[in-house]
Amino acid sequence: MGTTKVVTVDRDTKPGVYPILLGMALTFSNMFQTMFRRKASTIQFPEQKRNTSGRYRGIHVLTQRMDGTPKCVACYMCATVCPAECIYIEAGERPERDIEKYPTRFEIDLLRCVYCGFCVDACPEEAIIMSRENDLVGTTRAELVIDRDRLMDRGKLMEYGTGYRPDEHDVRRPVRVAALERLEREHGIVPAMPRRSE
Repeated sequence: MGTTKVVTVDRDTKPGVYPILLGMALTFSNMFQTMFRRKASTIQFPEQKRNTSGRYRGIHVLTQRMDGTPKCVACYMCATVCPAECIYIEAGERPERDIEKYPTRFEIDLLRCVYCGFCVDACPEEAIIMSRENDLVGTTRAELVIDRDRLMDRGKLMEYGTGYRPDEHDVRRPVRVAALERLEREHGIVPAMPRRSE
């Protein structure tokens, strides 16, 4: 994927004929590139897909352990830090001694989600990542509330690749601290940091 050209806009341009001619020159330049050089800005969607950045914030994916269980330990960090409050989690006890809890219910309402990536930043287990998929289609609201099993299955169906995920940025620490402070302030809960499982 090529680099993006940054255009600095001069806001002090006085009104008159010159700005109009400048705008028309830009329009004709783009038109000639499209017509004669075949550098069209548009793509034939859905047959063609536009390349997106590896940091793209698309629809979420819940990652799994080697045994197929969710990596999520139901610590509520993602739900706490979510500005849209679109994540709903119910926890259950696991029989293993090294993993205290797991989500019996994990839902994300994609119609409320603002795709900010805070849930990815806050997760201590790297259990939730974002994909590069942005095809959000549904005929009812209930179809766009994705549950735990559908979030886990998305890892197998990802044709666009992984998007925003913890190993590419270092802003997770301040977000986690803010989430912990909010959890303590609003609910009086101080969760222990779960152990990492490889």
